[in-house]
Formats: sequence, C-alpha cells, structure tokens
Amino acid sequence: MAGEIPDLHVQERTGTGKGAARAVRREHMVPGIVFGGDVDPLPVKIPFNVLLKKLKDGRFKSTLFNLKVDGHDDVRVICRDVQRDIVKDLPTHFDLMRLRRNTKINLFIPVEFVGEEDAPGIRRGGVLTVIRGEIELIVTAGEIPEKVTVDLSALDIGDTVTISQVDLPAGTKPTIDRDFVICNVSAPSALQAEEDEDEAEADEVPTVGEEEGGEEAAEGTEE
Repeated sequence: MAGEIPDLHVQERTGTGKGAARAVRREHMVPGIVFGGDVDPLPVKIPFNVLLKKLKDGRFKSTLFNLKVDGHDDVRVICRDVQRDIVKDLPTHFDLMRLRRNTKINLFIPVEFVGEEDAPGIRRGGVLTVIRGEIELIVTAGEIPEKVTVDLSALDIGDTVTISQVDLPAGTKPTIDRDFVICNVSAPSALQAEEDEDEAEADEVPTVGEEEGGEEAAEGTEE
C-alpha cells in the first residue's frame, strides 16, 4: 500500500439545491456531494481555505482519501470533479466518489531511485536527471503500491531509463501508452564543453587532400 492514506475531513450538510449551496458558501464553506458505492448520495461541505490549499498543493483529483464524516463510517473516496467560478476561478462545488476495493483508479505513484552510488556513469561524474518523480498508473483501490523502484546501478553516461525497462508493481499499468523517459545520465557540463570544443576543432582542420587541392586550384588560377 502507498503509505498511509490521507484523511479528508468534511461535514454533513442539510438541504440541496442552489439556495442551500449559496447558504453554505456564505459560511465560507464549499458544498459537495459524495456518491457511488450503492449508497445514497451524501451532501457535505468543507472549509473554503482547506479545499483551496489542497487544490494548490496539487494532485487533489488523483489522490485517494479516507473520508471522515461525523456520524458515518470512514470510506475511501477520490475526487471526480471540482466546479469553479468562471470569473474568479475559485472552487464552488466538489464531487467525491466512493470506491470499492476492486475499483480501478488513476493515481500518481512516487518513484524511488536505487543503486545511484554504483552507477558507472554517475561515478565518472555524470549527472542524473529525473524526468518523472511520479508515474501515473492505473491501480486497484485495495492494492495501491507504495512506490515504483528504478535501478540505476548499470547506467553509464548517455543512458536513459524508460517505462518499458521498469518492473511495475503487480496489477498496475501506465496511463500513457508510449514508452516515456523516466530519467537519464548526462555528461557533466565541463566534459560536455570539452567534447564540443574537440568536435569543433576537428571540423576546422583540413585534410591532406583538401590542402593539396587548394594549392593546385591556386596555381591554375595564376596561369
């Protein structure tokens, strides 16, 4: 499991419809609804500042939460939508969906890089560049992996690691079909600069044939 599933505290609210929603917003709260799971929808609300912070933190719509509502059993949910004001772009309503253990969902799973100290490219001064510190995977709600492990121990300068080279946790698959890059090892800037200079000098030095051809061309011009 991906560590401890974070709690999401909300309050049950009474009344539905536009009038009730406006009353909730006047309390500096954001109205919402919890649906799914063969249970009646549950109207809820959350403090505006709390929801706004979670949205700014990112991944709110792809994070699995343990929903806590006074008087109700805890249930796992994921956000399916956040409606926003078309002018101010601030949240005005949110939808949460209850999940069963066998429900398939998309979640961002953190990547753990191991073997960096053994990688020949890094030991020679190469620089590890992480393209994706998280990978969005299709997972089962009841079997969420804690992490995706990427072994760097065999990487040399110029090598890359793509998703097809990684052993993903059982029962998961990427949401992206193409073979995307996760990380690479590049040459240190000083070494890269030296290589660029060497290539430039090699381009500027004429070959023996070119020198002779140049002299013959010059003599032909004088005649």
